[in-house]
Amino acid sequence: MMNITENHPKGTIMLLVRLQSELVEEELLEIARNRAPQFRSIPGLIQKYYTRTQNSGEYIGVYIWDSMESVKKFKESELAATIAKAYKLIGPPTMEVVDIMFELRE
Repeated sequence: MMNITENHPKGTIMLLVRLQSELVEEELLEIARNRAPQFRSIPGLIQKYYTRTQNSGEYIGVYIWDSMESVKKFKESELAATIAKAYKLIGPPTMEVVDIMFELRE
């Protein structure tokens, strides 16, 4: 497996945050909408998608970043530290950083 390096063009870093929540979907969405302005203000965050899986109570936050440095700063931020409490997680979230190799649309 290739190592993810610091040399990425803009928008080629994806962070996947998988979580299991005690909340029902409507409650989770309300919290997500209330926290959206905080996420919009994060330097280097190009886009964030709020997704759900086919498993009940399981969600994935899909973040698109401009650099690994921005990802690292986010992971160390107070906002990232509050994810578990805000969304009433069952266990810790899992985080995975992946390279975006090709974009269909620019």
